[in-house]
Amino acid sequence: MSKVLDAPPRPPAPVTPAPALAPEDDLAALAARHGLTVSGARPSLPEYIRQLWARRHFITAFSTAKLTAQYSKARLGQVWQVLTPLLNAAVYYLIFGVLLQTKRGVPDYVPFLVTGVFIWTFSQSSILAGTRAISGNLGLVRALHFPRAALPISFCLQQLQQLLFSMAALVVILLVFGVPVAASWLLAVPALVLQFTFNAGVSMVMARLGAKTPDIAQLMPFVLRTWMYVSGVMWSIDHLLSSHDDLPSWVGPLLQANPAAIYIDLMRFALIDSFTAAQLPSHVWLLATGWAVLAGVGGFIYFWKAEETYGRG
Repeated sequence: MSKVLDAPPRPPAPVTPAPALAPEDDLAALAARHGLTVSGARPSLPEYIRQLWARRHFITAFSTAKLTAQYSKARLGQVWQVLTPLLNAAVYYLIFGVLLQTKRGVPDYVPFLVTGVFIWTFSQSSILAGTRAISGNLGLVRALHFPRAALPISFCLQQLQQLLFSMAALVVILLVFGVPVAASWLLAVPALVLQFTFNAGVSMVMARLGAKTPDIAQLMPFVLRTWMYVSGVMWSIDHLLSSHDDLPSWVGPLLQANPAAIYIDLMRFALIDSFTAAQLPSHVWLLATGWAVLAGVGGFIYFWKAEETYGRG
């Protein structure tokens, strides 16, 4: 018994030191070696474009579904796609054409006005929809992995489809008011392609801004309304400049370089025979292409740079 009590205590077991944490660079190399990547990391620009092209069928299907559902609860259904811009044109004709007499000196004023309203509505609706593309679809953004640029592009495609429905009514109006069918109508195709590119670029810029600051969506209707009033939708820029010599010298070039006015007047030039090339600014196709490239490419890159932030927070 005493031997047990007098036995010396056992030395403590040696403690194995914890392994030192690997430096951050070593962890990154380890993750790369095993094929691990950061969740939601922004891909390179060429890879992003490839992913977007691979989902082109999703973009078209999503835009068509949105267009079909837009008036699904209305009794007249898809007829509102044509009635809405026509009613807007009727209101503008009453206020501007009759009361304010902006139709003076403008031949074929009804086709002139309806064309302007339809083309402006295309840009306005695309930009408004783009502003809410991310903030209004957070459930979709957070649930599925896809290039987020697909959303503003699909909304612009939806508005293009709606414009094509309206163009059928526009053709009828042109014929009723004596505007003949002409080969120049084919120019409407490149004009719409350039306008769509411009709209998509601006929509992607607004989508990124709207994702970070949702209040922008409440401000945009006022900004767009102001833009509409200076874009010659209801009045002729050429007639204004020729009849008001007292305007500051910078007003004319500024009004004529306005991208919305350029695309509206290009469509008028294509469809209305009384709207001649003399009423267009110099190098109009170059201006239209420049705005499309600047907005389309610049807006796409600006949106892509914040790809990993959408739906976070």
